[in-house]
Amino acid sequence: MFHKILIANRGEIALRILRACREMGIRAVIAHSTADAASLPVRLADESICIGPAESRQSYLNIPSIISAAAVTDSEAIHPGYGLLSENAAFAEICRACGITFIGPSPEAIRIMGDKAQARETARQAGVPVVPGSDGVLRGLDEAQRVADSIGYPVMIKAAAGGGGRGMRIVREREALARAWATCQSEATKAFASGELYLEKFVDEARHVEVQVLGDRNGIRVHLGERDCSVQRRHQKLLEESPAPTISAETRAGLCKAALAVAHAVNYVSAGTVEFLVDREGRYYFIEMNTRIQVEHPVTEMVTGIDLVREQIRLAAGESLGYAQGAVQMSGHAIECRVNAEDPETFVPSPGRITAWVPPGGPKVRVDSHMMAGYTVPPHYDSLIAKIIVHGRDRAEAIARMHRALAETIVEGVKTTIPYHLKLLSDPAFLSGEFTLPRMERNL
Repeated sequence: MFHKILIANRGEIALRILRACREMGIRAVIAHSTADAASLPVRLADESICIGPAESRQSYLNIPSIISAAAVTDSEAIHPGYGLLSENAAFAEICRACGITFIGPSPEAIRIMGDKAQARETARQAGVPVVPGSDGVLRGLDEAQRVADSIGYPVMIKAAAGGGGRGMRIVREREALARAWATCQSEATKAFASGELYLEKFVDEARHVEVQVLGDRNGIRVHLGERDCSVQRRHQKLLEESPAPTISAETRAGLCKAALAVAHAVNYVSAGTVEFLVDREGRYYFIEMNTRIQVEHPVTEMVTGIDLVREQIRLAAGESLGYAQGAVQMSGHAIECRVNAEDPETFVPSPGRITAWVPPGGPKVRVDSHMMAGYTVPPHYDSLIAKIIVHGRDRAEAIARMHRALAETIVEGVKTTIPYHLKLLSDPAFLSGEFTLPRMERNL
């Protein structure tokens, strides 16, 4: 097992990883920017090291600085968390070349799944249904128009190297394709340094359901059930729950089997998430695989009792998974609400100084946050400030518990999305479980 790990991330996920290290008896080093020098993860770490100024490109995305920080602190491994460098195959390769363990899958798996067009083809060859679309990256607008005409509108243009909703547009008619193409290409180039795009049929009134998988170096792979992530705004997830409500046992079994097939196809080692669209008839289609820990991993931890960050670290150290699928037991229902420092009506970021912070408590309530009174939410990064997670015997109890937890949460000094979540928890479509991606966005 490692004696020291460098955490190359910030905020709540850095604190989450630090806590796992503490419980495993591993020293944790926080690599931080100047903007995060007084943050809670830095205060609680065994060691900390500044890797650059506030701008992410000069700190959290600065590969030479992070590798140097690992060398200077004698860290054996680097945990990238989520976002930032977590799905950067080049970074994983550099870690390998420098004799530093990258806590995640192999560079090869990251590269295949990071190229969304190649990921689609890998899933198709593994016998997993994919949304009809282009065969790989499109060579230009003319080819995009031919493919769209052949599969029919509406279609979705996506960045091949993309994620997080950037470089992505729904096109409902032929006349709008050229403009959407130019917009996606510009966004993708700025966000991912690649303007490559692909196209697929837009599955209307679908749900976004993902399956958590784990794999070790011996080829043992298990799934930990599914999560429903259909409550989104502009392709950004806002609430996640497990298990997914109202899907049939047959669909659930098919999703989990398909997720494992994708993981086997790339010889996946570590924690990963395979994402699908599920239509009203229960048909499911692979859309992508995230080769990292997910923001919403706590809901899976709540229903399975398995510490996913701990498993990531164990698997990276070469340990075997130690259990088969039959040993994974799921109990009850879990929901996670992402609390962002944003205006709940406009979703405009609301950075500033936290003047009061009282997290919720009580039975089966978990809060993952790096907040503290006096902390200043910086304008440079993602606006996530807390995740509130609850567990109940069933979905109704989990919803009631989440409503209670949100109502007693106090955050002063910045605006938050808590009012949005309270409205969501009273929405009839959400309460029924019969909701889809576009319906929830329209309702809220």
